[in-house]
Amino acid sequence: MQTVTIHTSQNIDIDYEVASLGDRILARLVDIALFIIIMIMLVIIAIASNYKTLGDVVIGLVIGTYFTLYVFYDLACEIFLNGQSIGKRVMKIKVVSLDGAQPSIGQYLLRWLFRIVDFSLTSDLCALITVAVSDKKQRVGDIVANTTLIKTEPRTQMDQVAFAPVDQSYEPVYKEATQLNDRDIELMHEVINTYMQTGNTTVVYNMAAKVKEHLSVETKPFMDDLQFLQTLIKDYNHIVATSNSNFSA
Repeated sequence: MQTVTIHTSQNIDIDYEVASLGDRILARLVDIALFIIIMIMLVIIAIASNYKTLGDVVIGLVIGTYFTLYVFYDLACEIFLNGQSIGKRVMKIKVVSLDGAQPSIGQYLLRWLFRIVDFSLTSDLCALITVAVSDKKQRVGDIVANTTLIKTEPRTQMDQVAFAPVDQSYEPVYKEATQLNDRDIELMHEVINTYMQTGNTTVVYNMAAKVKEHLSVETKPFMDDLQFLQTLIKDYNHIVATSNSNFSA
């Protein structure tokens, strides 16, 4: 499983699973299939509009509409659909910036402009070759824009990580973690997974604020909000594991 490490604005290194060449190809095939469907629909509309009577006006309108959609499709989708075209959404992959932030419009624009090199001028060969050989699975547009594609699904399922064992010698930082329950911990994992997928720090901040209020605690001087949530999860796991061990004894 190939990953790319992104250094976030919170000075945290997070590993994302990189979208494979196969994922990219399938996403592109879905988008191409979508345009084939659009073309068929436009032809049907032209025929239904009695194009023999309207002549070049309808034909020009059909061709112009299709060309406009084809040229600006990827740029518009990535800007307005959070880094995803329809094909990328189907394949559950998305564009991300390697600095951990949401890609800017400028980055999306660079990726779009270099489609000429990656796809049009080289019949897709440039994109295929660069994605296949680059460490971060980037086409030329990604390299220039400092972006790549990642999988949007969590690498680890919730039931696999919610109650991970901890070192028995571990000393909980927050004794107040005893006030939490299993669902609270699952929600924290969901928030952390969401942050890892999107880079959205707001969800972490909001979750941390609610937990601090609920437990009447504050983050330690050496912690940010993400580390605070991760520490609480670790504390809770340790307390539950210790309690179960004492009960069994």
